[in-house]
Amino acid sequence: MSTHKAGPDTTVLADCLEVPGVGFLPINTFVVHAEQPVVVDTGCGLPDRDFLNALGSVIDPADVRWIWLTHPDRDHTGGLFALLEAAPRARLVTTFLGAGIMSTERPLPMDRVHLLNPGQSLDAGDRTLHAFRPPLFDNPATVGFYDDRSRTCFSSDCFGGPMPTAEVATGADVAGVGAEDLRAAQLFWASVDSPWVQLVDKERFLATVEPLRSMDPLTILSTHLPPAQGLTARFLDTLGGAPGIDPFVGPDQQALERMLAGFEPGAGPG
Repeated sequence: MSTHKAGPDTTVLADCLEVPGVGFLPINTFVVHAEQPVVVDTGCGLPDRDFLNALGSVIDPADVRWIWLTHPDRDHTGGLFALLEAAPRARLVTTFLGAGIMSTERPLPMDRVHLLNPGQSLDAGDRTLHAFRPPLFDNPATVGFYDDRSRTCFSSDCFGGPMPTAEVATGADVAGVGAEDLRAAQLFWASVDSPWVQLVDKERFLATVEPLRSMDPLTILSTHLPPAQGLTARFLDTLGGAPGIDPFVGPDQQALERMLAGFEPGAGPG
């Protein structure tokens, strides 16, 4: 994992996973250096990532006051229980459904849970975090937020996209990716992560984009994309191309067997 700043108030703990045939998918954790510090998601939790050590390089875990879980998928919850132990004064921000899903893996300390729904807000001391449902999501418990002090939108999976290299995926700014390549990556990710979008009424879907337009964030931070600054208008335009998109269909068993054969010692090309 690498770390870099995304504006004066936010640090990115950047990670990624290689997806064969697709690219490198960013998996970010964010630290909002508010008066009451907030950790947004907790990574994929692979043993070699040492999440707590990476977090400790930018903030003492004991100082964390809020852990905002944008949704309870494994690539967002990997370091959650370790962080709850290391941050005894922190409370977990999630929804009723999110808490229920997490409790099927391991019981949550419910006295440390703070239930928050889209449309509600959280006081972090020197700023207010406004909860909203991102237009694209893969989990019904998804809740992103807008930081009104830094004008930053934390969009969870929305706006994500696989990147061509690990260096780009963990980079400090997505602006270096060509506009058409970025749009294609984001629409591809929409077809993978939110396949339901092929079925929606376009006008009703676009109505869910309006809260983002009203926010007019300077920075958009997605779990699955490098930081984006000054790209809000372009990103909202990309969302307009999501309804009706063909859903992703992954490799079948025959394709898997061909891939595995290619990994065999001494296997030649083809």
